[in-house]
Amino acid sequence: MHDLWTNIQKELREGKDSFVIQVRDAWLNKPTLEEAVADHLLRTLAQADITEDFLHRLAGQADPAWTDSFEVDLRAYFDRDFAIQSYLEVLLLSRGFMAVSAHRLAHVLWQSGQRLSAQWINRRVAELWGIDLHPAARIGRGLVIDHGMGTVVGETSVIGDHVFLFHNVTLGGTGHAAGDRHPKVGNHVVIGTGATLLGNLHIGDHAVIAAGSVVLKDVPPNTTVAGIPAKVKGPARELQ
Repeated sequence: MHDLWTNIQKELREGKDSFVIQVRDAWLNKPTLEEAVADHLLRTLAQADITEDFLHRLAGQADPAWTDSFEVDLRAYFDRDFAIQSYLEVLLLSRGFMAVSAHRLAHVLWQSGQRLSAQWINRRVAELWGIDLHPAARIGRGLVIDHGMGTVVGETSVIGDHVFLFHNVTLGGTGHAAGDRHPKVGNHVVIGTGATLLGNLHIGDHAVIAAGSVVLKDVPPNTTVAGIPAKVKGPARELQ
């Protein structure tokens, strides 16, 4: 963690872009990556009636574990989003990274019983970045949401570690069941643009869901599915 934050601070000090020069002081005065990301996130979420000071107090009451995945998430974006040129670019500009970071706070608030506060964060994230991650959904480490716009993850969804979602993906319910009604996605899964997964189904580790697919049944590990409804097309080749 120390080495990564040291490298990012170096990027900030040496950056020549006007945007970096404008924001660098607010970042450089933070001793850790976790504090820097949390401060930037809360400052961005704030609005007239829900102030930055209030959000800092709210986050201070939450389980501090909500910041534990920041480094893993950050590295995942840098490693897997081919458009990203630096860690600083992720921190300052990635909609997906910000939305997932906010969800991690909303999730611990939801678990502690502060459900209206959690839902407010969810609504604010949708307003700012067009991404709807229900605060009850369980999301693993290293999630990448590429572009992000139009992504919806329902209340009882579970997403494993190192999952890659393209934009306009839905993990939703069928509308015919209550309770545990949303998809469960394993580790190292790739879900393509516009894919829709409906119901309490299971996606195995290392599976690939092709763009535009509608998935209504379980998907075995290490397979690629495509189509409406989605069918197995062969072995998966994980996005590198």
